[in-house]
Amino acid sequence: MPVLLYNTMSRKLEVFQPIHDTEVGLYSCGPTVYNYAHIGNLRTFLFEDLLKRTLLLSGFSVNHVMNITDVGHLTGDGDDGEDKLERMAQKTHESVWEIARFYTEAFFKDYDALNMIRPNVVCKATDHIQQMIDLIKRLEAGGHTYVSGGNVYFSIDSIDDYGKLARLNLDSLKTAVREEVEEDGNKKNSKDFVLWFTKSKHGQQAMMWDSPWGRGFPGWHIECSAMSMHYLGESFDIHCGGIDAIPVHHTNEIAQSEAATGKKWVNYWLHGEFLLDETGKMSKSKGEFLTLGLLIDKGFDPMDYRYFCLGGHYRSQLKFSFESLATARTARKNVYERIQNLLSQGAKQIELTSTAALAYKAAFLEHIQNDLGTPRTLADLWGVLKDEALDPSEKYSLCLFFDRIFGLRLDGIAAVRAEVFPQEALDLLARRTEAKQARNWPLADTLRAELDAMGYLVKDTPSGSSLEKKM
Repeated sequence: MPVLLYNTMSRKLEVFQPIHDTEVGLYSCGPTVYNYAHIGNLRTFLFEDLLKRTLLLSGFSVNHVMNITDVGHLTGDGDDGEDKLERMAQKTHESVWEIARFYTEAFFKDYDALNMIRPNVVCKATDHIQQMIDLIKRLEAGGHTYVSGGNVYFSIDSIDDYGKLARLNLDSLKTAVREEVEEDGNKKNSKDFVLWFTKSKHGQQAMMWDSPWGRGFPGWHIECSAMSMHYLGESFDIHCGGIDAIPVHHTNEIAQSEAATGKKWVNYWLHGEFLLDETGKMSKSKGEFLTLGLLIDKGFDPMDYRYFCLGGHYRSQLKFSFESLATARTARKNVYERIQNLLSQGAKQIELTSTAALAYKAAFLEHIQNDLGTPRTLADLWGVLKDEALDPSEKYSLCLFFDRIFGLRLDGIAAVRAEVFPQEALDLLARRTEAKQARNWPLADTLRAELDAMGYLVKDTPSGSSLEKKM
């Protein structure tokens, strides 16, 4: 069954076909480590985790590379404002290196709490300055750069297809040579961007390196091009990020990468939509913002937020409220309880062979492989849990298969609940379930009485029967 992905470049669903048979090169824009990730940021990383899980479940191997931006990202995407780490360092009176280290560790604490599969390669910008310099030199040799005011700029007029990802009007951009450049009078075109700074508008930077153009630091966009090509080659399969990266960051990445190599850089572009709060797009620039830690402090489990995000398609805006998160928590706990009931009936992981179970598995795959259709896969999960015709072990095995995508740690429930009741009691409960299915009510009542004599109550629910210890 093919995997269909929505390619931002073509604006349509495409059958995914990697460059190298079943090996996938995946690059995702990582965090700028000057503050905690807010839950809107984390929604983007969760979408990328779902993509990776879907590719793995579909038989591909995935080489996932993610950067850590610990230098070069200014407060404005268009080369304006202060360096984000510098600003936080001044605010906290710590070094930029301490800031970067602290928030990198905090990011991965959230990453692990949400049960995301870590990238194969995590690359810090500060560890790859030479790769950035080498790429700028290639662009310079190709006639795509100019030096102005001490800084090295990429000239968008040196290529014919700037802005193709965002579908920007190149003719109108080229006429805006001086109308919008008051913020940076060194630019020949308002959309030109800095590859290397030797002169900052805010004085001496704490992080600086020697280069052919003087001692300085890289622009934000060059790092992703340099590091992705270093680890994945000059052409690779998938590049991911949030939709806010399309008009500037990803547009500039494409321009410099393809100008340097003279060939197509990325085959599939995937972007996640915004998480909204009551004021609109969630953003750190608003001051206070919601973090995973805050949700935990309010009594929510990280899996509640993961379940909440599964309820919305990654290309659709998702409105956050604590009421909607509480609803997700209730649903997730209900899933856990139903699985615990299955385990109390003696359910175990088995190979799926029945027509009904295989039909559920096929439907799930069809939905997730159709551009990561998680809302429909959640419906598949509930369909399985509520289907009284399925054997408890079939239900449990399907749930574990689905969780290879969901990542809700459903397999951990078995470890917690498997030894709550003695095997003798579980066997009696399983025999009673079989008796009920055969409509042998006298035997079912006899088995219930035996369990009662052992000190266990039988609780019948729509999802099956379970045991409770008598008080």
